[in-house]
Amino acid sequence: MWDMLQLVQASSVRPRKLIGETRREHSTTEPASSRSRLCKTVLFVFEMTIEILAGKQNPDGGWPYVRGVSWTEPTVYSILAMLAAGENGRAARGSGWLRQVARKDGGFAPQAGVVESTWVTALVALLPPEQLGAAAHEGAIRWLLGTTGNESTTVYRLREWLLGNARPADQEFAGWPWTHGAAAWVGPTSLAILALERESRRRQSAEIARRITEGRQFLATRCCHEGGWNHGAVQALGYDSGPYPETTGMALAALRGVDTPEVRRSIDLAQRFLAESHSADAINWLGLGLMAHGCMPAGYSRPAGVECRTLLETSLAMLIGELQKGRDVLWG
Repeated sequence: MWDMLQLVQASSVRPRKLIGETRREHSTTEPASSRSRLCKTVLFVFEMTIEILAGKQNPDGGWPYVRGVSWTEPTVYSILAMLAAGENGRAARGSGWLRQVARKDGGFAPQAGVVESTWVTALVALLPPEQLGAAAHEGAIRWLLGTTGNESTTVYRLREWLLGNARPADQEFAGWPWTHGAAAWVGPTSLAILALERESRRRQSAEIARRITEGRQFLATRCCHEGGWNHGAVQALGYDSGPYPETTGMALAALRGVDTPEVRRSIDLAQRFLAESHSADAINWLGLGLMAHGCMPAGYSRPAGVECRTLLETSLAMLIGELQKGRDVLWG
């Protein structure tokens, strides 16, 4: 995901300004039951209208990162923003495009020209079944339940056992990979937890509950010593690895309602990251992560000059604005 964002150039469609104000309703010392509520104050006032985002929808129904062909990731975020704004017709067209990139294994490809199901399946699974289609939604959930990082597979663990290699602590619990056969990482694991957590509120399932719990345990083992998360390595070449703003926000969003020392340290770190961030992507994810725990800093406003360079960043910022108005299409 991050590599794709680095490849795209600045879009000619930009918001005039992104600003925000909030009051911190719950401190990090309050119990999780109160801190896990969504912050009810307005975080982002986004001046780019939903009509402009709608105008960037491709004729095939999907959305691009900036311009050109449709991709699954910006399409899902745009659909969520459209649903929150009540633009159901546009959202339905986007869902129609998504069904075209569904694969036989139940997963979804990142683009029509890709034949393999990848991590974007977790994003698609965030969409309600009545929007995506019951069969397509069920396929996405089934793909998530059947997918783990390669280090958690029976074949890999048996091979390591035969070689006499002890299992590292950070490989004890199964997460989700970017692509099939790869190791699990924080980003796709966080998104998969969000999707399964939402599904668990629709129906009870022991398998879904188990994967959510194990995924959160995976995140706990990958938390940096100072708090927060990077892509997934607590250490590299014998040295402690530091956290990143974007992945810290993603993990906190997936850990909504969880109250541990690691989460509390990460909330404090996320607040410091937010005060220093000048990236729309970082601010978006830090905002979502802190909103999940009701811990947005009092009086926060986006730094002057911070602009959304892609439709992904734009739609996510608009989605956050709708969440702050009480239109919860992400956690609800």
